[in-house]
Amino acid sequence: MRVILAEDSTLLREGLVRLLNEEGHEVLAAVGDAEQLLAAVDAQPPDVVIADVRMPPTHTDEGLRAALTIRRNRPGVGVLVLSQYVENRYAAELLTGDGEGVGYLLKDRVAQVDDFLDALQRVGEGRAAFDPEVVRRLLARSTRTDPLSRLTARERDVLAEMAQGHTNAAVAQRLNVSQSAVEKHINAIFEKLELSGAGATGYSRRVLAVLRYLGS
Repeated sequence: MRVILAEDSTLLREGLVRLLNEEGHEVLAAVGDAEQLLAAVDAQPPDVVIADVRMPPTHTDEGLRAALTIRRNRPGVGVLVLSQYVENRYAAELLTGDGEGVGYLLKDRVAQVDDFLDALQRVGEGRAAFDPEVVRRLLARSTRTDPLSRLTARERDVLAEMAQGHTNAAVAQRLNVSQSAVEKHINAIFEKLELSGAGATGYSRRVLAVLRYLGS
């Protein structure tokens, strides 16, 4: 895949560039701030952007806001956020789009290189890759909304697994239930979240089931 990397830590940035090159990916640009990221994407659109959240000049949310701009202007570019922080407002806005080709990982929870590479692959394929802790925090933020409060405990478990990008078979294995049970839970989730008649299809619909209400 063709990748553009935005990370203000020189050490981490160079390490990621080396890793990506060794895995056969083409790093089109590796930059240290959001302005350079946007310019690099405009100059040579990649398959996936990997972006930190907090970058110069204010070290608040520049990277995440740049990611939102990229998603709006170039929806075909996947975005994988790699950060130490969960910025609730902009994270919810990023993830309540069409749900395709987006990911959010926490740096200190990426235990294995393979986890990071798997997430990158999923995002590059137009799927989703969310750290379970990111999902937990965003769902906790949204517990005041009526649609999510209608779900049973098991349905919320299934929803969290879906949000991480797992297939029905993988959800069944992780929750130790049958795949048919998972499918019944998912249908119930769509009904309760009023997504049964939605135009969204495929993976975007699965992600919307978790994230549509996070921005409310």
